[in-house]
Amino acid sequence: MTGTRDAKAGDTGRRRGGVLALLCLLVAVLLVAPGLVPGTPGRAGSLLETFLPWLGLAVPVLLVASLLRRSRGAVAALLLPVVAWGALFGPRLFSAGPSPDGALTVVQHNVSDVNPDPAATARALAGAGAGLIAVEELTAAALPAFEAALSAGYPHHATRGTVGLWSKHPLGAVRLVDLRPHDVGAGWDRGLRATARTPRGVVAVYVAHLPSVRIGPTTGLTSGRRDESAALLGAALAAEPLERVILLGDLNSTLDDRGLEPVTALMDAPDPAFAFSWPARFPVARIDQILARSARVTGIRPLPATGSDHLPVAADIRF
Repeated sequence: MTGTRDAKAGDTGRRRGGVLALLCLLVAVLLVAPGLVPGTPGRAGSLLETFLPWLGLAVPVLLVASLLRRSRGAVAALLLPVVAWGALFGPRLFSAGPSPDGALTVVQHNVSDVNPDPAATARALAGAGAGLIAVEELTAAALPAFEAALSAGYPHHATRGTVGLWSKHPLGAVRLVDLRPHDVGAGWDRGLRATARTPRGVVAVYVAHLPSVRIGPTTGLTSGRRDESAALLGAALAAEPLERVILLGDLNSTLDDRGLEPVTALMDAPDPAFAFSWPARFPVARIDQILARSARVTGIRPLPATGSDHLPVAADIRF
């Protein structure tokens, strides 16, 4: 009888070890091919892609479970997600650092429409020494504080709605970029385009703030408006006649999210560093993006916190 019980226990342990090994395989597959997860219901695919690096937290959980079950097969299977995570996200643990060759430094920041001290935020952004500063959620009440704090170092600026661009270099051809979803009325202005005459030539600069997304227990990721605005932004970028383009904005998702493909497909690959920017108190994702076309974005990095719920993000652009 004892032998029978031992055999049954062994069979149960092997089955549990097999389940753990299958879970390891599943995590590895999701890391490598998140596109296999459908977009519905609840835009599950976009939700997974937004927080994809954090799927690696499943590895220590599975390791503990495998050790408790004393399953050598499950422990060995853990190599699959470990290798997958390392290949995908290992390089993102390191940034190239600020470029020493005189590249154009830019700063992107959602300054928050409830920022308690916009003047201090503007001074902090000026202290980064960037050639271009893009901001979102810039309210009419906060605008004078930004103009006063930035006027000395940034004599050129443009605003449209709640987005703004300050520049050390002359700006021209400023116009609104309409990113309104179909169900949003007039006055929702969150995109602009300008040209900047830099020492390396004229560059088209876009500043954009895509709609927010919400995550609910029953609705999942509600990103319909964000996706619609991303398509409108992508159309504007596709029609841009200048070869050199810089995009600065709060795109309300990470670059892994399929919802941003209309934009990311038209821009060059940026520095792979994580540079998490949101939420400011405990950043878990970078939804503030700096992208370029016919140029290379390097040294992307978060800056110290301001009065916003986002961290500013800086990067160097080499043409």
